[in-house]
Amino acid sequence: MDMFSKKKQEIDEEYLKKGVSKVKDGDVEIAAENQEEIEDKIVNAGALRKYTELGKLMFGMLKDYRSGVYSNIPWFTIASVVFALLYVLNPLDLMPDFIPGLGYIDDFAILTVTLRFIETDLHKYLDWKLEEQ
Repeated sequence: MDMFSKKKQEIDEEYLKKGVSKVKDGDVEIAAENQEEIEDKIVNAGALRKYTELGKLMFGMLKDYRSGVYSNIPWFTIASVVFALLYVLNPLDLMPDFIPGLGYIDDFAILTVTLRFIETDLHKYLDWKLEEQ
């Protein structure tokens, strides 16, 4: 990894950590209420399309967390998922989505960093989900 990429990754991680620290319980509800709109945006934005299945998995985890069916998960993971999904929903984030060719780069970066942080918990959730079937 070159020096620029490493610095960018550190900045993205710090931005995510700051955002996650501000997530409240009510934000979980907001993300859940906007699931369809967020999923549509991920599916229809070329740069984000690779996150379609992971987005569904994150929403499943949020749903199971909210219902109390799955609680073996740290708040940091839930807050990270909520922050990333609400960030994708916001069209006027760091790089406004209406900018052709560039508008989804920051959304992609936030999703990528989030997945790096929560990968282990996402795998644990998926294993649990598969055992439940």
